[in-house]
Amino acid sequence: MFIDKSSKELYEEYKDIAQKAADLYYASAVLGWDQEVFMPPKGFPYRGRQLATLASLAHEMMTSESYGNVLEELSGRNDLSENEAANIRLSLEDFEKKKKLSSSFVNKLTQQVSSSYDAWIKSRKENSYKVYEPELTKMIELKLQQADMYGYEGNSYDALLDEYEKGATVAMLDPVFEQVKNELPSLLEQISNAEQVDDAFMNLFYAKDKQWDFSIDVLKKIGYDFDAGRQDISEHPFTTSFAPEDVRVTTRVSEHDFASLLWSSIHEGGHALYEQGLPSEQYGLPLGEAASLAVHESQSRLWENNVGRGIHFWQHFYPVLKGYFSEQLNDVTLDGFYKGMNKVQPSLIRTESDELTYHFHVLIRYEIEKALLNKELQPKDLASAWNSQYEKYLNITPPDDKQGVLQDVHWAHGSFGYFPTYSLGSFYAAQYYEQAKKELSGLESQLSAGEYGKLLTWLRGKIHVHGRKYRSNELCKSITGEGLSFSAFMKYAQEKYSFIYNLD
Repeated sequence: MFIDKSSKELYEEYKDIAQKAADLYYASAVLGWDQEVFMPPKGFPYRGRQLATLASLAHEMMTSESYGNVLEELSGRNDLSENEAANIRLSLEDFEKKKKLSSSFVNKLTQQVSSSYDAWIKSRKENSYKVYEPELTKMIELKLQQADMYGYEGNSYDALLDEYEKGATVAMLDPVFEQVKNELPSLLEQISNAEQVDDAFMNLFYAKDKQWDFSIDVLKKIGYDFDAGRQDISEHPFTTSFAPEDVRVTTRVSEHDFASLLWSSIHEGGHALYEQGLPSEQYGLPLGEAASLAVHESQSRLWENNVGRGIHFWQHFYPVLKGYFSEQLNDVTLDGFYKGMNKVQPSLIRTESDELTYHFHVLIRYEIEKALLNKELQPKDLASAWNSQYEKYLNITPPDDKQGVLQDVHWAHGSFGYFPTYSLGSFYAAQYYEQAKKELSGLESQLSAGEYGKLLTWLRGKIHVHGRKYRSNELCKSITGEGLSFSAFMKYAQEKYSFIYNLD
């Protein structure tokens, strides 16, 4: 179809539609954030309806015939800039995918998210998976329908993986997780045979308000802009963005587990730094969005682990922390603190696990998701399957459902295919951090001095500025010279934990 308008006029028309749809999506995000932070329990049914209405309206805009005609016409023009052409290419891909879902299905799926989330909250309060099971079963059925609508060649799970990591398939991920299963255990065995580090100080009483104030200090120092965001408490830590100038994080706090709030805040802060660094002039367009969930996780894991759990970070921050908690940390040296906070030991909660056993938490969820989506596992058997996997890979058994199958919110949200990106993100993070050390002279001396600006500027110039222009592997290759590499993570882990545990 030929449209008798200049490319400039057509591109403005495209932007107008895409950005209005983005307004609806971000309005939904505000309601979703409120649902998880402030909303009273009786609001769930109405909130589900409101979110479903906004999602349906946005879906209709982004799948309309007129919008498709504009994209088709612009995709054939040769007078667009490089960035404009990239936006059109990616938007056309999105359009063709969204067209496979009806507005009524999007409405139903969105309402189910609210119902499932409500059931998940109630289940956690009652510590019983049975409360959650019926709604999760409905969600899984809808996700199976969604996979069928999208279509797939090898595995139904592939269709949902692609939602979070473009081009990812079971065939691509299985070998990566085989490396995890084959290579990490030897390092973990060496650690288990070494003298265990002391982390008892992490479980003393740490007042909530002081923990909160320290986390705010850390977020400000690493570059999180509080004029363009805020931190709140939620049942499960998360980051949400309404625009590059409004990116919010949440965390949770335990007064007898100092690690709970701190690592959640730094992790979510890493996500937020990425969102705040996306080009604002590309608002609502693909080049104003994150490259993928794995790249997003690379940013959160880099700040949480490579930086936040690193000795150089604490050479600056440990004296600050002792100013907050002098009584608890009076007899703990910097070396003792660094080693204790990096203690490696199998544990029940993914978000609070060490950075090595963490990948078995992800592996368990990956294998369970595949089994659910391939109907090899029924939702009624999920809790027992979960416990069996924890016995198999971590040699521990959850004492109850809250510390087991109910610990993550993702499946309530319908986010099947999300979990693998956590491990991929850690592996990318190791590669990015290693490259940053090569390119930024004296990086670790800067971190020791509490200077994080150069690292953030490097990340923004190498990653954030591109939005969705490149896929994960392509982006990594352009920065480091190679695609995803598990060996980079293993090298980092062996060097770090050999020092902490005095390994040969």
